[in-house]
Amino acid sequence: MIVLRPMQRADLGRVMELEEELFAPDTWTLAMYREELALTDTRHYLVAEDDGTVVGYAGLIAYDDEAHVATIGVTASRQGEGTGALLLDALLAEADRRSPVVLLEVRADNEHAQELYRRRGFAEIGRRRGYYQPSGTDAVVMRREKP
Repeated sequence: MIVLRPMQRADLGRVMELEEELFAPDTWTLAMYREELALTDTRHYLVAEDDGTVVGYAGLIAYDDEAHVATIGVTASRQGEGTGALLLDALLAEADRRSPVVLLEVRADNEHAQELYRRRGFAEIGRRRGYYQPSGTDAVVMRREKP
């Protein structure tokens, strides 16, 4: 059974393993995650655990006027089971408490994730050419207004 809880510094080893599995070569660094976890007023990071093992994670940057889904990932062996949707729904609930608009970037080649976002009310508003580095993959920019 999947349990969501706040991400802690002790989770970062596993989070970095998942970063490498899911997003290489465009991974965040350990230093980036440490910085994000230190910004408690504007950040909301979660992990999804199953029987004590972190199988997914997600992060939100939230200000008064807008929020951003910073990251979301689920280990490949557990994709398609609803864990990504659980993480996204938790981020959106937090975003709705803090701001009227949520934005995100998603890889242009990740149609599965784009569909999940569309089902949650996001719409494409633009593209960022070469956004993901070092791969140079384009990003689709999506926006959702508070229901």
